[in-house]
Amino acid sequence: MAGKRVVMVVDMQNGVFATERIQREQCVARINQLTQAADTVIFIQHAEAGGLEEGSEGFALLPELYQPANALYVTKTACDAFYKTQLAAVLREHDIHAWVMCGCATDYCVDTTLKNGASRGYSITMAQDAHTTANRPAAQAATLIDHYNDVWRTLTVPGNPVYVKPVETILHEWQAN
Repeated sequence: MAGKRVVMVVDMQNGVFATERIQREQCVARINQLTQAADTVIFIQHAEAGGLEEGSEGFALLPELYQPANALYVTKTACDAFYKTQLAAVLREHDIHAWVMCGCATDYCVDTTLKNGASRGYSITMAQDAHTTANRPAAQAATLIDHYNDVWRTLTVPGNPVYVKPVETILHEWQAN
């Protein structure tokens, strides 16, 4: 993981957390560890009617989330942070080809953005213990998190594997380089 240390944080917003998410405090603490050690942080924020309107309290990032002064911000309106957004242009402009990913919701925006990014050739490492979701009718949040970590770890993208690692391992690798 030599090179620029980039973290992409997905949808860690007040309105998203109006729905209870498991292990919020632990997830935020791990994300803060990553963002404090990163060279570049990209915050992805979801905008839509019903509490996530741009500029609203719901759209704002969680107050306990560390936001570096030089952070980059991309607004999206779909689960996929690449869909009709400036994300690809921001990555190009900042010469970003690889990042560590974290955020919410595991089974929606995190998963969709990770898969699209990997398919576009970006090198993505998922912070396996720094993403969260809600309990769903078909599965509990803890099961979904474990399931998606396994899916991403075994995702078939020839020549561009997705890595799934704990935050502690990622930070150790960053310190070693």
